[in-house]
Amino acid sequence: MQRKIRVLVGKPGLDGHDRGAKVVAAALRDAGMEVIYTGLHQTPEQIVEAAIQEDVDVVALSVLSGAHMTLFPDVRRLMEERGIDDKLLTGGGIIPVEDMDTLARQGVGRLFGPGASTQDIATYIREWFAETQSTPSTGRSGGGRAPLPRLDRADATRRSPRSEAATRPTRRSPRSVAPLRSGRKRQAAAKAPRKASKRARSRASSRRRRG
Repeated sequence: MQRKIRVLVGKPGLDGHDRGAKVVAAALRDAGMEVIYTGLHQTPEQIVEAAIQEDVDVVALSVLSGAHMTLFPDVRRLMEERGIDDKLLTGGGIIPVEDMDTLARQGVGRLFGPGASTQDIATYIREWFAETQSTPSTGRSGGGRAPLPRLDRADATRRSPRSEAATRPTRRSPRSVAPLRSGRKRQAAAKAPRKASKRARSRASSRRRRG
């Protein structure tokens, strides 16, 4: 059974409007994810520290103050420094498209503007998580193991001692090659010489009497 996705929703900076962040947090929780909301006026350091303490898979920032070109790169840099840069950094706010493209080149995930569907946000996080789970890695997100090498029948026959013994010709003694006889046939074969000798003796005695 697949575990739940853990998402941290953060409000960095001096932005005091968190209604949108709460709506997204509630929608992700309704979608079956575990959501941690940090509250207002959080610094990038506090958000990254909370992400580490809560062991989340996704960090989602809500930025409406216009400081997205500073806050997103700061959070991304701190995630790299703390060794959690394999987690998804996403979010939304009043962000122009060209700024979204610039942040994407810096390692930030997909960003959502005003009026975005909460279903689209949940679908994006699920698809990212599913792709991360299917990628072999040693961390918790990947969880994959390299498949064991498969052997064809020829290799299995060469390498298996049991199969090698089965294919080796068996040496049999001459007695084992002869067909086995049932008990009655063996008794009849043993009595046959006795009957022949009795006939020969009776014939010899009859000849002596005649002579």
